[in-house]
Amino acid sequence: MKALAAGIGAVFLSPLLIAGTGMTLAASAEAVQTTGSVSNCLTDIDADKVADQVTKILDGASGEDVHVEGLDLPTEQIPHAQTIVATGISLDVPKKGQIIALATAMQESRLHNLNYGDRDSLGLFQQRPSQGWGTAQQIRDPVYASERFYKALLAVDGWQQMTVTQAAQAVQKSGFPDAYAQWEPLATALQKAIAATFPGNSDGSGDETGDTAPSGCSTQDGSQYGPIPEGAVPKGYSIPKGADPRARTAIDWAMHQLGTMYQWGGSCTAAHGPDPMGRCDCSSLMQQAYAKAGIQLTRTTYTQVNEGKAVSVKALKPGDLILSRGTAARPEHVGMYMGEGLVIEAPRTGKPVRITPLKDWDVLAARHVL
Repeated sequence: MKALAAGIGAVFLSPLLIAGTGMTLAASAEAVQTTGSVSNCLTDIDADKVADQVTKILDGASGEDVHVEGLDLPTEQIPHAQTIVATGISLDVPKKGQIIALATAMQESRLHNLNYGDRDSLGLFQQRPSQGWGTAQQIRDPVYASERFYKALLAVDGWQQMTVTQAAQAVQKSGFPDAYAQWEPLATALQKAIAATFPGNSDGSGDETGDTAPSGCSTQDGSQYGPIPEGAVPKGYSIPKGADPRARTAIDWAMHQLGTMYQWGGSCTAAHGPDPMGRCDCSSLMQQAYAKAGIQLTRTTYTQVNEGKAVSVKALKPGDLILSRGTAARPEHVGMYMGEGLVIEAPRTGKPVRITPLKDWDVLAARHVL
């Protein structure tokens, strides 16, 4: 693998790609807007189409003939992506690490080798000379910048078990820690397409340890909040600003029931009252929360699994129902997705209404009821 990597580094990192110190190209401020928004979520990337377009660019096609969703100047951006992947291969970084690097560069610079940024940030990864990443000249060299990113990533304990956005944030320490996720599908497609162009290296890595499927854009797993005390709202959580107003109402009402004790068969009409049957079970919490938003749901988990329309866990939105236990056709438990990788639920006898991380759920089905 080392010999192959060395060959790739010599053959594919051409002067065009490594001439970071002499490069004068920089995208305009209008073309590159590095924000924390995750609204431009690219969930339906056609990997085969991306591979076709990548091949055209690497074969010298004009940018007028190439279109890749999420890239504004593919003739400039794809060679930078190739540099990142090739550098990863030369360092024996697994495929997942290459995807993390690509997603990071997409968020930080949109794969443009910028000569400006926040404070003294520069280059593909917006690394800062003042923070020890190297000199301004070094950081503007795409190969050097990629190597520095990979070295920092590999130093993160357990990075291969993290989501893409968690691992990227562990390196970058961004003010927008969740923004990297939106680029994961495109980064995955680019890595696969570019790695396949390297001889004997169809997927970009001989080590698949920790490799996972893309986690999508809108869904985290809640692990960023750490342990959540029962009946408490995790510090820093707020209902996402982009949530449907009806979902916002339902989530807010459900949160007001936090700490009240579970009651199987309870109506959830007076969870704070003295009558146990006024307390909530899992499905009545969902029913009453949505009733406050003007949405009528059926009463039981067995029927709520048929409410609205099915949705992928990768595309969850605040207010979606998440079903677990039992089977997909006949689940025995339901909770409500709150955004930020969190779920509110009335769990079982002896436990209060609480918020739990999505990572603790064995999701059998999810339903969008709005």
